Amino acid sequence: MLNAFTIDLEDWYQGLEIDYTNWSRFESRIERSTDSLLELLDKFRVKATFFILGYVAEQHPQLIKKIASQGHEIGSHGFSHRFIYNLSPSQFREELQRSRKILEELSNQKVVSFRAPFFSITKSSIWALSVLGEEGFLYDSSVFPIRNYRYGLPSAPSTPFKIELNGNSSLAEYPISTIKMFKLNFPFSGGAYFRLFPWWLTRKCIYKLNQQNIPVIFYIHPWELDPGQPKLKLPKRISLTHYANLKTTHKKLAKLLSDFRFTTLRGLAKHDQKSPSLLPEELA
Repeated sequence: MLNAFTIDLEDWYQGLEIDYTNWSRFESRIERSTDSLLELLDKFRVKATFFILGYVAEQHPQLIKKIASQGHEIGSHGFSHRFIYNLSPSQFREELQRSRKILEELSNQKVVSFRAPFFSITKSSIWALSVLGEEGFLYDSSVFPIRNYRYGLPSAPSTPFKIELNGNSSLAEYPISTIKMFKLNFPFSGGAYFRLFPWWLTRKCIYKLNQQNIPVIFYIHPWELDPGQPKLKLPKRISLTHYANLKTTHKKLAKLLSDFRFTTLRGLAKHDQKSPSLLPEELA
């Protein structure tokens, strides 16, 4: 059973709700942490989708070239890592175009996959899906069918589906994987959830979905393999998850890549079965 291995390529401070106008104050550690992740992927012969911030691409062009040269898919993560629901449609479109231009120039790939910063396609930013379609994106992995203070579309399907746009185009949606527990969607497949929960639980959840012929959409950030990153004074709701169990990530990822089969988002789409179709407003 093929699953999707995805990486949100951002530096250690870029997911801490610090505005990108202040990012120049912080030490960049993204090259060393990404190299560690690339070595793991190479060891297990796994190709992944890298959702890359346009800002990171501008600052580290050789890193983007290196990722692309190793056969990984290049996707867009926007430019500034701002919540989409805090942007206007025109600002979002501008970020998409700016990010995509530099990513395509550096990678020599057509960028057709997108993931929203902080999974921030919510009820108040459903409009972003239409903008993605208008800009020619084919795949999205922004929907997280849970409730969270920063993101979530709990009523959305928890398995891949198609979003019908304007009657003549569609967007294939690959929501972050969850598993049903007590009538609620339980998150497990990446990020802090992967670091906080014991490996046996993550493994059990993936096996359960794969046995139902459901691919798992897994995500990770390079900084999660970097326990030496600086520790800032942050609100507890952020610091408790951001810094938790960073020392164990590398070992757990090795187990994950050894036990399950992974490919890129685009590669997974080639094996996709017929998916249900929804209109954007049905997700809200």
